[in-house]
Amino acid sequence: MAREQSNALLEVKDLVKHFPIRQGIIFSRQVGAVQAVDGVSFTVNKGETLGLVGESGCGKTTTGRLILRLLEPTSGEIYFDGKNIPELPKDEMRELRKDLQIIFQDPYGSLNPRMTVGDIIGEPLHIHKIARGKDKEKRVRELLDVVGLNAFHARRFPHEFSGGQRQRIGIARALAVNPKLIVCDEPVSALDVSIQAQVINLLQDLQKEYGLTYLFIAHDLSVVKHISDRVAVMYLGKIVELTDKDELYRNPKHPYTQALLSAIPVPDPTVKKERILLHGDVPSPINPPSGCRFHTRCPKVMDICKVKEPEFVDTTGDGHFVACHLVPGVKEQQKQAQ
Repeated sequence: MAREQSNALLEVKDLVKHFPIRQGIIFSRQVGAVQAVDGVSFTVNKGETLGLVGESGCGKTTTGRLILRLLEPTSGEIYFDGKNIPELPKDEMRELRKDLQIIFQDPYGSLNPRMTVGDIIGEPLHIHKIARGKDKEKRVRELLDVVGLNAFHARRFPHEFSGGQRQRIGIARALAVNPKLIVCDEPVSALDVSIQAQVINLLQDLQKEYGLTYLFIAHDLSVVKHISDRVAVMYLGKIVELTDKDELYRNPKHPYTQALLSAIPVPDPTVKKERILLHGDVPSPINPPSGCRFHTRCPKVMDICKVKEPEFVDTTGDGHFVACHLVPGVKEQQKQAQ
């Protein structure tokens, strides 16, 4: 199924992924479900970076894997370049995978320890029939140079490299097939701070050079601010706020976003910063709270938050989406809908 083209390279609508919980060995039956992703909607425009942030277990990585169809969605639509990914047959999806790549969180676990770096980077070139033989070797050398490594590194194995170098190898592998969209699944969280900056700068340089589009998944808001154009904040399977990065850091509207931003350390010991402490643990995605899912930890909770789920709406008309009963724009639009 094709769709009218727009500036949006990726469009996600009402995406849901529930993992069934089964009981019994012989007569297995479903007794519940883990609601990992529950009604997520957003777009990613061509050439931009959308940051997806939130606590561990909120569904960020699952969302990224659903977009790449490494997992099949329970329901919802994922349009990439006008095509609904979940509806594509296997042969069309295989061809489309050249345009959709991923950089994994663990740069060591994502590389085959029995393959040389040259074979790792060259494998997608062979699979998609892009280059073989000497042409493939030449392309591998070019990719190693692009990510700041040397040609002789192609003969080495992953264990011979540092964490930052291994992540560069992962980036080179993702670039091999000239993708349009790269899902960056916490690509710097396992690296030292100084190496993080190098990898982030590399990703930004590559984006400018090749016109790449990124979905950048992370939990470090300072990293997301540096690389993203827009930021989506996710909590317990739902996006609670989405806007331009400058607007988000200057004027966060959702209490959860405010709490996350208050936790960012300030590199000046003379500056006093008020920290918003959230009490309690994140609820289980097997049995999420009724109403607003954040109400069990929200310092500004109201009675309506416990029974009615807030709509995810543009509160100001300029693309600042929020799902919170406290925000005036949400209240007004909900009254108009009624």
